[in-house]
Amino acid sequence: MTGGIVTGGPLRVATLITRLEGGAGVLALRGMLALDPTRFQVVLVTGSGGRQLDQAREAGLEVITEPALRAPIDPWHDLAALRGVSALLRRRAFDVVHTHTAKAGVLGRIAARRSGVPRIVHTYHGFPFHEFQSRPRRGGYVAIERRLGRITDVALCVGTGVAVEAIRRGLTLPERVRTIGVAVPDVPAPAAGARDRARRALGIPLDATVVGAVGRLTYQKAPEDFLTALRELGRTRPDLVGVWVGGGDLAERIGRLAQAGPGPRVVLAGERADVPEILPAFDVFALPSRYEGLPTVIVEAMACGIPVVATAVNAVGDVVVPGETGLLVPPQRPDRLAEAVGYLLNHPEAAARMAATARERLGGRYRVEALRDALVAAYTGQP
Repeated sequence: MTGGIVTGGPLRVATLITRLEGGAGVLALRGMLALDPTRFQVVLVTGSGGRQLDQAREAGLEVITEPALRAPIDPWHDLAALRGVSALLRRRAFDVVHTHTAKAGVLGRIAARRSGVPRIVHTYHGFPFHEFQSRPRRGGYVAIERRLGRITDVALCVGTGVAVEAIRRGLTLPERVRTIGVAVPDVPAPAAGARDRARRALGIPLDATVVGAVGRLTYQKAPEDFLTALRELGRTRPDLVGVWVGGGDLAERIGRLAQAGPGPRVVLAGERADVPEILPAFDVFALPSRYEGLPTVIVEAMACGIPVVATAVNAVGDVVVPGETGLLVPPQRPDRLAEAVGYLLNHPEAAARMAATARERLGGRYRVEALRDALVAAYTGQP
């Protein structure tokens, strides 16, 4: 392991992420763009990406695509990705390799070690292991992360819950763990008329009761629990409309489920670039994830003054303090999710109080500048 890095010019940083998308992609991109280009020369290496990848290029970042870098376990592609990334790191002589997400975290750190990169940083947005896996699979993932922890100089953990879990599991030495937050630009309180404009943009009635979520349509986010909760709520709320913003590999299946059987109208809005502008459409923000790190969108919803219900997983409790800044429910309990959302809808004064407290408590902890300072310290070896 190394101390601080001293060079005659900007530090050369390779940022690796499996897919530049979702909350992890948002955080990675905002971190890269926040760095002073006179001090840090950043290159993005990714397997794929959509809108965020376009944003990276438009912002002037050098982007290198490694097509073999894919999320599913695939020995053939994984070996090809390892070879490709290793060759790149040797050829470009980077000072720092910073990896995000599970697959890029494994292959990128191994490649960095083999290529003699002086400093290795990894961000845990969450973990590849969780309670809904079989014990052998979960144990295998933990063992891999522990071995990788030996060659990781700094582990940046998004949220206290993630940092605590990393230490409890012995993924790396405690002195190498740093706790960071998500990065959210300053969001002013919604202006007059923001609610109506957001609802028009989504094509939903201005007088509807709206429960919304933002996230990828994946197993992790449990969108089917969101639909079940909506159907439960819809029994007593004929004006209810559900909104899910985001795409993913379950989009087609969730679309069929949303249209099947009785229940409230559900708008699957797909990927959108205007999430902060449409959040005011929601009366309650509800996130039913099975497992998480610290979702950026929860902080964005709180910054917009939207009351929040989320599952009690990982670092969500950093911002959703039960009864103070929102409500927490167990994962995979859509009945409890429906009850909690119903409580906030039935008690608007309590919902408004929690939303106001949440916005007030965000303070400066989740500003882009805080992320920038954490990255500078991690890259340069500052304590």
